[in-house]
Amino acid sequence: MATTDIPDGTVMNILNQDTLKWVFVGGKGGVGKTTCSSILSILLAQVRSSVLIISTDPAHNLSDAFQQRFTKTPTLVNGFSNLYAMEVDPNVENDDIGGSEGMDSLFSELANAIPGIDEAMSFAEMLKLVQTMDYSCIVFDTAPTGHTLRLLQFPSTLEKGLQKVMSLKSKFGGLIGQMTRLFGIDDEFGEDAILGRLEGMKDVIEQVNKQFKDPDLTTFVCVCIPEFLSLYETERLVQELTKFEIDTHNIIINQVLYDEEDVESKLLKARMRMQQKYLDQFYMLYDDFNITKLPLLPQEVTGVEALRALSSHFTSPYQPSTSRSAVEDLERRISTLKLQLEHAEAELDRLQKGKQKV
Repeated sequence: MATTDIPDGTVMNILNQDTLKWVFVGGKGGVGKTTCSSILSILLAQVRSSVLIISTDPAHNLSDAFQQRFTKTPTLVNGFSNLYAMEVDPNVENDDIGGSEGMDSLFSELANAIPGIDEAMSFAEMLKLVQTMDYSCIVFDTAPTGHTLRLLQFPSTLEKGLQKVMSLKSKFGGLIGQMTRLFGIDDEFGEDAILGRLEGMKDVIEQVNKQFKDPDLTTFVCVCIPEFLSLYETERLVQELTKFEIDTHNIIINQVLYDEEDVESKLLKARMRMQQKYLDQFYMLYDDFNITKLPLLPQEVTGVEALRALSSHFTSPYQPSTSRSAVEDLERRISTLKLQLEHAEAELDRLQKGKQKV
């Protein structure tokens, strides 16, 4: 069935689900995740008491999208009374861990010794911070797909980290304690403190992970563009989300070309045909999803006003402009054909004159 026979979806199901606590927005790099997550947070702020949008992408773009500087502390977005934004560093920072200098050094070394645990601890610290705040809904502007999938694996990463530490403790006995004393730390802040820290983070992340697996509390919005690599990446992401038992039933297809005002460009027409092939595949693969299509725009979407203007296409399907009447359209086409005929006659006349001279 062609996509023209299927009504376009919207994100109204997300806005109407008042039990949602966590909304993740992810996909391949460069498809417009930050723009989509920013608009979603603006729309949620219209129906929720307070909304926080968090960027977990190392290359932060929230500040560019809203044209306002954000840090690792939640900041009120200009023009809103209930929308906050923050950009967190996915790498653990010693300043954020707290405690004595020796403890930080040992903790940092330990983090570096276990692959992925630095990000896991940083994420756990951020979740601890978020849970102390009373936000009605939290939107995550995630890093490209690979980073996002690692984020979902953090509970098991911390579990492996703990097992590794316990294994080291059983193998080397009091060696860890001796090392902590070398750093000038008392026993009460030594190995037990490190294990306690990891256990505490693991508890937090496991508690949140349970919420992530609850479809009443969490959903994942996949953002993509109608091209092969993006389709492939979306399918990979959906499969991984299913494996992790995380609900996903919304796909936003960005940068769609529409046949507006009878486009004449051969390049654009070729791109439209290419996009249509992949749009058909999206609808075939995800027939039970809410699929929202967004048009390719001639300008960047930056600033609150531009984000608000685009937000209308999230709540009602985009309608290509067909302002000309059938008569006006025919008149324009006749005028174009006349012009082409004049150019062809002039070229023929030039060639005939050149032939006569020879």
